[in-house]
Amino acid sequence: MRVRSLRLLLVLLIGVCQAAAQAASPATAADIERRIDALLQQMTLEEKIGQLSQYTSATPQTLELVRQGRAGSLFNVTGADNTNAAQRIALEQSRLKIPLLFGYDVIHGYRTIFPVPIATASSFDPALIEEVERVAAREASAGGVKWTFAPMVDIARDPRWGRMVEGAGEDPYLGSVVAAARVRGFQGQNVADPESLAACAKHFAAYGAAEGGRDYNTVDTSQQLLREVYLPPFHAAVEAGVATVMAGFEDMNGIPATANQRLLRGILRREWQFDGVVVSDYDAIHELIAHGVAANDGEAAWQALTAGVDMDMADGAYQSLLQLDPSKLPTERIDQAVRRVLRLKFRAGLFENPYTDPARERNAELTLENLKVARRAAQESVILLKNQKGLLPLSKSVKTIAVIGPLADDPADQLGSWAGNGRAEDVVTPLAGIKAKLPKAQVIYAKGVDVPSFEREGPGQAGAAPAPLSATGVAGVATSAGPEGIEKAVRAARQADVTIIFLGELASMTGEASSRATLDLPGRQQELLRAVVATGKPAVLVLESGRPMDIRWANDHVMAIIQAWYPGVQAGNALADVLFGDVSPSARLPISWPRSVGQIPVYYNHRATGRPTSSDRWHTAYIDESSEPLFPFGYGLTYTTFRYSNLKVLMETVAPTGTLCVEAELQNVGQRAGTEVAQLYVHDRVAPTSRPVRELKGFKRITLQPGERRTVEFTVQARDLGSNDADLRWVVPPGTYDVWIAANAAEGVHATFQIGTR
Repeated sequence: MRVRSLRLLLVLLIGVCQAAAQAASPATAADIERRIDALLQQMTLEEKIGQLSQYTSATPQTLELVRQGRAGSLFNVTGADNTNAAQRIALEQSRLKIPLLFGYDVIHGYRTIFPVPIATASSFDPALIEEVERVAAREASAGGVKWTFAPMVDIARDPRWGRMVEGAGEDPYLGSVVAAARVRGFQGQNVADPESLAACAKHFAAYGAAEGGRDYNTVDTSQQLLREVYLPPFHAAVEAGVATVMAGFEDMNGIPATANQRLLRGILRREWQFDGVVVSDYDAIHELIAHGVAANDGEAAWQALTAGVDMDMADGAYQSLLQLDPSKLPTERIDQAVRRVLRLKFRAGLFENPYTDPARERNAELTLENLKVARRAAQESVILLKNQKGLLPLSKSVKTIAVIGPLADDPADQLGSWAGNGRAEDVVTPLAGIKAKLPKAQVIYAKGVDVPSFEREGPGQAGAAPAPLSATGVAGVATSAGPEGIEKAVRAARQADVTIIFLGELASMTGEASSRATLDLPGRQQELLRAVVATGKPAVLVLESGRPMDIRWANDHVMAIIQAWYPGVQAGNALADVLFGDVSPSARLPISWPRSVGQIPVYYNHRATGRPTSSDRWHTAYIDESSEPLFPFGYGLTYTTFRYSNLKVLMETVAPTGTLCVEAELQNVGQRAGTEVAQLYVHDRVAPTSRPVRELKGFKRITLQPGERRTVEFTVQARDLGSNDADLRWVVPPGTYDVWIAANAAEGVHATFQIGTR
């Protein structure tokens, strides 16, 4: 009897396990569509509109909407206990028991905060980027989040635009590679994996081309520019299987993105066959009224829905569809949108696994392994811009170091904008990292000045005092550190063998709604820099910012300059690793660094024009400034020197359907090991439309020991060398092409090849 009972128990256990495995296994596409059909047949119009409505936070009001089946998604609700509580209402108290989808801005980490996106893009290391987003997905999903509003894949050519910090810079090829890597990292092999997030490519499309660099501003762009520069990263995200796409805030050529049928239904749906969810940006449907294309929320909702926006974020505008004349309701389009939202929930595994295990949350955040990835990501994101007389790396035997500047011991601003659930107490500051690296050295710290926290000037109130002005004349919070702060910093520099100066922007000066009219160092930082450099002591400038800064004076007077962006929780350790030579910098600029704001926009892949640069006056140029950037796209130094030679095109004539194969020899001719980012550029000399002077078509990270040489090989499909003709037909023009393998967009070994007629 006992044996029989044990056997029966074993059979029951096996059956339970098999049933659990079947429940957890992903359903087939046909199964999902049948289940969606069954749900749609049961749903009232109110419940359908509810699935298309997303609300922020779990307030009593939003939870009541969940209970009524009138909310399909919540965002800014995090933590397993909080998400499970809201989910329980949806599954136990709503009529149809459809699970909620929880969204959150996991932009560059959840609790373990990594370098900002433009920093990790600077690594030119898609495998690292994928690993970073995988860690972020594991942490966020453990906190109940299943949907991130990332990656931002907007091309940015204007550093005045604050959201440049969220993207991958100015180049469509690099942007495409980075976009695909981020999608793969967030979503993993299967969005239904409990450790995966549904990704969201944003902001569709050309949001980064905002006029004047002013966030939310209008965009006016040609179809050719749209398709060749701004759309490729979105297409790459779709090809990588991105689950969702977010429509932009801006109007493009007079039509707001949220109501743009050509973009959403034409390009995204028909051309690219995207079958995921399109979500509006925050309050963007309601903002169609401010754009001047809708008179009220009902009209705005109708336009957005018919244009192809499936889910309404935050403003509740889709609820106004219930007030429309039933004969005017786009019922077929409503069902289509509901189908997409439900399909996403099925694909994400929410019907099978709606809850989050609180134990996983306790063990997922800020682990030793996660911090190791954060440190490596920060190391690979540091760009060495200048290193006069080989000042860097600094010797570990140095006796006295002056660490100066407002960002040297500022933990919160190391995190950057959109820092998820990151906390200042998690951060290793640069000062702390340097002290840990050299425990026997004397480290003298002086803040010097404060960075003014700029405040937006509004209409004001009668009798209100005017906002204080910073040193740049922009309204802001006045600095509290006066001349005595600079004097203290100068004294520190005079006592030291070497000075490291940490300057830049506060994290709040970058990101959304943080456009700037100048690229100057805010406040009195330039004054501090001049005073410290005037001591004559060797000085290293470390810039922390979300955009290029105007550093013409620094480039002329400071011996070494590093662009660190915002390095995240491991900022201090990673920067100390680079400064003292445990790691050689390997990051490269994903943007062209302007000399001054007057050059903007300046980008490497510009067209030649009818009067390109020449020796006489009559060409495209400024009379008071160089046309060239201070540092070109792809630029970055290491602690060694690389030499390119012997460029070979393996087939001098390539068929339009063939493959370009090109190689060059790369040698480390310095005294240290280092990593080079070899870059492939191409130029079509004669095409139906004027072509950029160079276009990036490939890159490879290569680590070489001193004296080591290696052949660098690139292969590119000829189709990818084509362009749009005047009628927007993709063609691969026959004729002569230039090719470079180079360290950046301004250098390289050069050859030519032909593309044949067949």
